[in-house]
Amino acid sequence: MQEAIIFINPNIKYKETYISGILELQKEGRNLEDNVIELQNNFEKYLEDVEKDSKGIELKEGRVPQTVYWMIVDDVFVGRVSIRHYLNENLLKEGGHIGYDVIPSKRKNGYGTKLLEYGLEKSKEMKLEKVLITCDEENIGSRKIIEKCGGVLENIIKNENAPAKCRFWINLV
Repeated sequence: MQEAIIFINPNIKYKETYISGILELQKEGRNLEDNVIELQNNFEKYLEDVEKDSKGIELKEGRVPQTVYWMIVDDVFVGRVSIRHYLNENLLKEGGHIGYDVIPSKRKNGYGTKLLEYGLEKSKEMKLEKVLITCDEENIGSRKIIEKCGGVLENIIKNENAPAKCRFWINLV
């Protein structure tokens, strides 16, 4: 049977599966900025904040406008892709234009590739000519996804107190 895969902006309909996915990511030390208690108590505020971020309204210090899309598979949140509209100095070193996550229990099913491909498509629609994507040097799965989607390794930045970051560029024109 064919999976029903959709990409949407964050939506309250998927609140419970989103929170479940965030908890999975947090168990491995990722997405610690998401406060699950706040999400459970006031998901509407989270949705408002995501919308404001996409419009560049009331951005937190050091942030740039970004648009977030969720991947929903058979009515369950599986992952997300964030597209930063431009880069600041920090994103140029470590974050890049596109970030994506697949929840641990759904990895190795091709969802990471689909998320990045969707992010690239949306980046083109935003008139970006090339995008930077970074990942931890030891994250072999993500490196393979980025390379499969056309990523060309520019360099690897070593960090004293954090994992080394691979910096890949993908031309969109």
